[in-house]
Amino acid sequence: MAFDGGFLKKTVAELKEAIDCHIDKIYQPTRDELVFLLRKKGFVKRLLVTVKNGSARINFTENKYENPDVPPNFCMLLRKYLSSARLTDITQLGLERVAELVFSATNELGDTVKLSLVCELIGNQANVILLREDRTIIDALRHSDVETAQRYILPGAVYEYPKKLEKLDPLEIDINAFSDELLKTEGELWKNIINRLDGFSPLVCREIEHRVNCKEKLYDALCDVLSYLTTKSKAVMIAKPDGTPLEFSYIDINQYGADYKKREFDSFSELLDAFYTEKDTAARIASSAHDIIRLVNNLKSRTEKKLALRLNELKQCENRETFRIYGELLKANLYRIENGSKFAVVSNYYDENMADVKIPLNPALSPAKNAEKYFKDYKKTYTAEQTLTALTEQDRQELIYFDSVLDSISRSVTLAEISEIREELADAGYLRKAVASKKKKQQNSALKEEISREGYRILIGKNNTQNDLITTRMASKNDLWFHVKNIPGSHVVVFCEGGAVSEETVLKAARLAAQNSKAATSSQVPVDYTYIKNVKKPNGAKPGMVIYTTNKTVYVNPCKEEL
Repeated sequence: MAFDGGFLKKTVAELKEAIDCHIDKIYQPTRDELVFLLRKKGFVKRLLVTVKNGSARINFTENKYENPDVPPNFCMLLRKYLSSARLTDITQLGLERVAELVFSATNELGDTVKLSLVCELIGNQANVILLREDRTIIDALRHSDVETAQRYILPGAVYEYPKKLEKLDPLEIDINAFSDELLKTEGELWKNIINRLDGFSPLVCREIEHRVNCKEKLYDALCDVLSYLTTKSKAVMIAKPDGTPLEFSYIDINQYGADYKKREFDSFSELLDAFYTEKDTAARIASSAHDIIRLVNNLKSRTEKKLALRLNELKQCENRETFRIYGELLKANLYRIENGSKFAVVSNYYDENMADVKIPLNPALSPAKNAEKYFKDYKKTYTAEQTLTALTEQDRQELIYFDSVLDSISRSVTLAEISEIREELADAGYLRKAVASKKKKQQNSALKEEISREGYRILIGKNNTQNDLITTRMASKNDLWFHVKNIPGSHVVVFCEGGAVSEETVLKAARLAAQNSKAATSSQVPVDYTYIKNVKKPNGAKPGMVIYTTNKTVYVNPCKEEL
């Protein structure tokens, strides 16, 4: 991530607003997170310090955290020393990812003492350390290993800052001379920058290289980036085309191209809150979705194997008419067949040429019993064929349903949507319901909604439960219904109530149906549309499964830009 020394410098400047605040409350929601409630006249803020690997940071937060019933030991120690303490300063060690919060506190004897809380936000070595004024360690969130540590982080030890790398301070260099030196150095430009300058993340260094590749002079690119450290301010998040947070920075980022989305924030704390909240949500969505995808894929695989076996059995039923004909021919020729015969050769009057047919017999049975056995085999095979035909159709419908669930998961962007799919599978009997959970009604607000230029409301189902909701419960018989042809996807309904619908609205709804389907990346996607009165849900059908008639088909490109 891009929480480098430069970003911390901007954040620390923002946090100085909290100077003169008193610590009202201290919490430790998890072993890696601390939350301080800071208060002064006209100012109340929560300060988050987290040392989680990959997300170590310090910032004001609006998020609410669930705290354990029993506070951890380090939290109790901080409460002992820092409760009601006044924040007097916040500093940064050069451009290192080390921030120090300085407090004026009152000890047990009533004396005023100076205490420091050092926040080392450096990768998997991140730590929070409470110091006395003489720089001895009171305690730390994480203790060092006595045998392997290069410095001791233990109660009573004298605190030492993390060892600095031999790099230049970008705020103190001669930019002109440094630029000339870089241009003469072999290797990738961004790597040469990161190896020489302190406080710059790979993201910032790649951005400098990107600007140079875009014909900007290295000197100008360096000057502009350094100006963000001193005077300019831009809290910007970069998101992937699907909206998933990717990076954040304190400079303008252009290296990812137009498909990546940029969002600017009013403060660096707001940016950090949004970035890690959304990233954490995306990770939880991916984890939750992964479990469901694995379940559905297993169900799909079992159903495919079951279908293959049943189709093979069904193929064996193709001889059922032969059994009936053999029975009829034997019945008509009983007087000609001797007991104990292994076969009978008779004229096949079902054949237009009356060709002879050789019928296998069981010598242990009489000719009449052999005929009866063939009739029984016919009835047995006929019954099996009827049953297998129904079961194979059921298997095919299940496979279509599983594909529709996988399609819905692929387009889910919130935990609520994943939960709806999980509940749908539980209702359908594919997933065990949580013992403590109670079924909740789906809220219409969860539906995706668009408005056509002529003012018609367009609803798009995000999953099969929502598809059923808008198609079978919300829509009227004269509303227009859209769905991609023979492909899993969302139901789309134009709520026109029988009013005239322009070609523009039809195309818009069709594109929405294509975009919200398995064919979202295809071109010239066929989309069927018809009135709701022509759409029926068969009894016992899976969620989202309907049949429709009297439809028209339009071919569209499912491009968001065209909507």
